[in-house]
Amino acid sequence: MSAQDEQFQAAAPEPAAPSADDGMTWWYRWLCRIAGVIGGMSCAIAGLWNCVTINPLNIAAGVWMMLNAFVLFLCEAPFCCQFIEFANAVSARADKLRAWQKAAFYCGMAVFPVMLSLTLTTLFGNAIAFATGVLYGLSALGKKGDAISYARIHQQQKQMDEEKLTGTLEGQA
Repeated sequence: MSAQDEQFQAAAPEPAAPSADDGMTWWYRWLCRIAGVIGGMSCAIAGLWNCVTINPLNIAAGVWMMLNAFVLFLCEAPFCCQFIEFANAVSARADKLRAWQKAAFYCGMAVFPVMLSLTLTTLFGNAIAFATGVLYGLSALGKKGDAISYARIHQQQKQMDEEKLTGTLEGQA
């Protein structure tokens, strides 16, 4: 191995592993990825179908939908874009984003063509891409708490409210 190869390996970024502290289980992460791939396919097909018209707004929405499909494939399934050199770098950067950032990006990306041209093709074509954003948004909310801890927090809050109330009554007397 030459010195240049060693320098290249030292400077090369490590492959980004999904962080363990994001609260997503492995099956939910795969569900989001599969939804992203299916959303990309629906955007690509509907976008292509939307471009077969003479209305310029429909053509613009169709082109945007195909761009959405490309971005979804790049972020969620870089193996679909092996012919693009930067696909793994984009995917690694997208994996580092927080779930709420992905949710806002995917939902905003899916809403724009619908606002541009409100047709059934754009609506149904972007529905799964929007659902991918919703799935990421739900994961950003975190896990649901158990009933025991919720009851304990509620009891502590009730106790604090009673203490405040008795403190103000004692202060008036």
